[in-house]
Order: sequence, then structure tokens, then C-alpha cells
Amino acid sequence: MALASAWDILKDSAVFIIAGFTAAGLIKVFLPFSVVRGRLSGGGMGPVARAAILGVPLPLCSCSVVPTAMTLRQMGASRGATTAFLIATPESGMDSIAVSYALLDPIMTVFRPLAAFITAFTAGALENMFGIKDGPPTADIGHDDCCGGDCGTSSSVTNTANGAVGFVSKLSEGLRYAFGDLFDDMAGWMAAGILAAGAMTVFISDGFFVGHLGGGVITMLFMLALGLPMSVCASASTPIAAAMIMKGLSPGAALVFLLAGPATNIGSMALIGRFMGGRALSIYISAICVCSIALGLALDGLYTAMGVNPAMSMGVAGEIVPPWMQTAGALALAFLFARLVAARGLSSFLAAWWKLGKPG
Repeated sequence: MALASAWDILKDSAVFIIAGFTAAGLIKVFLPFSVVRGRLSGGGMGPVARAAILGVPLPLCSCSVVPTAMTLRQMGASRGATTAFLIATPESGMDSIAVSYALLDPIMTVFRPLAAFITAFTAGALENMFGIKDGPPTADIGHDDCCGGDCGTSSSVTNTANGAVGFVSKLSEGLRYAFGDLFDDMAGWMAAGILAAGAMTVFISDGFFVGHLGGGVITMLFMLALGLPMSVCASASTPIAAAMIMKGLSPGAALVFLLAGPATNIGSMALIGRFMGGRALSIYISAICVCSIALGLALDGLYTAMGVNPAMSMGVAGEIVPPWMQTAGALALAFLFARLVAARGLSSFLAAWWKLGKPG
């Protein structure tokens, strides 16, 4: 049964999901927004590199990152740094890194955020070199333009370090954000990703992707075309990628999907084009396409050089968690999902999930 398979996937990843969300919440409250803003202003490649580094662990999806990045831009971040932040942040995050360790393998857990940094830095550097001359932003952006007020961006850009706030208070605030706003923003896509992975595990035969798509660049181009228009957060795309690898997809092709899917969707690309211009949007998309294919080929080459069978290495790390802890973590996440559906109502929950990534 697909639901039973999805439950097994949830159990394998639940403890790591909880740990990732906890780390993401702590980063949010202990890394003041003013510090992020101050490190991204100025010319040269330094702000671009810092934007890419800062973006990798931050917990924002492809929808909520756009208003956050544009706020940084309005506060003085360079165009190159803004572009790098726009790519690195949704492609990675502490939550997705933790889920990658649970459902993928150590190689991809390390390579994925590294690939996000390389892609983001490349795009930011190209924007500095070939984009229009840096100047003040030409448009304003509201939170509702991206996702109808459902992404929690206003809390993401608030400087929570103002005033004498105690450690315990910050810890409490971080946990409330992690399992409140952040979880609520990502819950729909995360549930969809786990259910899709469960269905793929049951209904798709082993070796399906090898037999139908082949390997190499052609398969990666297909995964790129699949990922570009989607609106799916990095954590939600992970179980889908893991299921595809176990059915014969190469890790490099899965990486293309993991990089392109979270960083692009129709709504965010429309807003980037409106706010930063057509040339910046072209650089943004081109960098993602070229870098994801190149990095995918490099990842496949790494697996070949190391002699690792990716289909056999997926999800092994999750086995280190005791069964009772797996079940407890899965029940805790199931409770959070149920709480959210009960609070919003099933129809409102599905409507909010469907609205993500659509143009405003």
C-alpha cells in the first residue's frame, strides 16, 4: 500500500525533520536580520559569496525567499548578492540537509548544499559582471504578491535580536517559529512529497528510470524541465528524489531536480523579472540550468569513481535511529499535520498549498 510506504518514509525521516526544523528555528532567532543585511552590501564578489553562504542554511522556501531577498535589496544588498541569496536559500536549508541525511546518503548530504553554494555564487558573479549597473530597486514588493500571505515572510525579516532577550526566551521563540510559521508554510508540500514518494515506491518498478529515460545529459534535461516550473520546497523534494534514485534514476539527475525545483517556480520568476529586470531573470535561470547539469554530471562521476551503488546507499543513515524513536517522531509530525488541518480546515489547507508558487 502506498500509504503504508509513505508512513515508513515518514518514520525514517521524522527525527531528522524535527532536528532540521529545530536548527532552522534557532538560526532564525540567533542570526539577526540586521547582521545578514550588513554583510550583503557593497560591490565585488565578497557580498556574493557571503550571500551564498548565508543562504545555504536559512529555512525559506522558493516563495517566501523572494520578499525576503527584495527587502535585503531595498536595504542596500548588491544585485549580485541578492541573486545569490535568491538561489542558495530555497535550494538548501538546515531542514533539507537533515532530511537529505535521513533519506539520501552522506555523499548527497554534503554535495547538495555545496552545489547550492556553487550555483548561487555563479549566478551572483554573472549578475555583477553582466547585469545592469547597480542602483536602487525599481519596484516595491509585498508579501501578498508571492503567496497570498501564507509564507510567513514578515516573521522571517524581523530582527529578533533587538532588546535584552534572554537565551530561554530566544530558544522558545525559535521553537515556536520552527513548528509554527515555518512548519505551517512547508507542511502541504512536505506531505505531498512524502505521499508521492510512497506511491512511487509501490507503483514504479525497480529500474524504471534506467529503462525509460536512460542516463546522462538527456535524463538531466528531462529532470530540469520537470523541476523548473514546479513550486516545491527543498525538504519536500527530498523524498521524491530518494524514491526516484531507488528506482534507477542517477544521483546527478536527481540533483538537477533538487536544485531546479526549489529555486524556480512561475510566481517567483515573474516577481524576480518585475523587481530586478529581464536581464537579471535570464542570468538567474541560465545559471541554474547550466550549473545544475554540470554539477549533476560531476556527482555521477563522483559515485562512479567511489564505486558506490546509489540505489543501495539511499536511506541507510535513517537506520541508526531506534525504532521507538522513529515511531515517536512520526507520530509527533502526524500530530502537527493534523493540528494544521484542524486549524485551517481541509479545504483551506489544500487551497493554501495549491496557491503556493502561482503568480499573484
